[in-house]
Amino acid sequence: MADQMIPDSQLRETFLSKEDIYPGKIIRVEKWQVALPNGETALREIVRHNGASAIVPVDDAGMVTMVRQHRVAIDKCTWEIPAGKLDTPTEDPFDAAKRELEEETGLQAEHWQKLTSMYTTPGFCNERISIYLATGLSQHPSHPDSDEFLRIKKIPLDDAIAQCVSGEIQDGKTLVGLLLARQALSARDMPLMGAGASVPRYNAVCAPRETK
Repeated sequence: MADQMIPDSQLRETFLSKEDIYPGKIIRVEKWQVALPNGETALREIVRHNGASAIVPVDDAGMVTMVRQHRVAIDKCTWEIPAGKLDTPTEDPFDAAKRELEEETGLQAEHWQKLTSMYTTPGFCNERISIYLATGLSQHPSHPDSDEFLRIKKIPLDDAIAQCVSGEIQDGKTLVGLLLARQALSARDMPLMGAGASVPRYNAVCAPRETK
């Protein structure tokens, strides 16, 4: 179907008010009332999240470090790229990426490259994950959080890509990160950034003004 050229202003829902439902440690659940483009009102259940960072660590031999953990929400153990949530909504995702890589795997990287930022589930949640390619790796002790139980492996990046295609890897950020890392590494003229470099900042999703 051809693009009907409907302007965004005719699609936009306008925030009217909110009710706090659950103030959790990781997420906040809110009920929003919004005005629809046709003037009617509707309720939206919204999950607020600080955001997260994820890392594709690839060594000089083309091996990517993956972590395996149990995800109780789906009752499955999954292979994923290292990742973790931002400590605050205003934390620089690059700082979080460096911290999470070392905590989960013990790796530090000499070079960093921003691959993308993605919304995980924009239908009801504002979580945004910034994904980085990390190269020039060196091994140090890992120190995961006390409630994190992980298994770590190294796998050829091309084998990980094949697992994405076969459906063996199903985690969203991992699918995106691995595929974009392969593309970035294939583009030999794409510059890498030193660990102390400034990474472009992506602000959190626009949120309604807090009401008293």
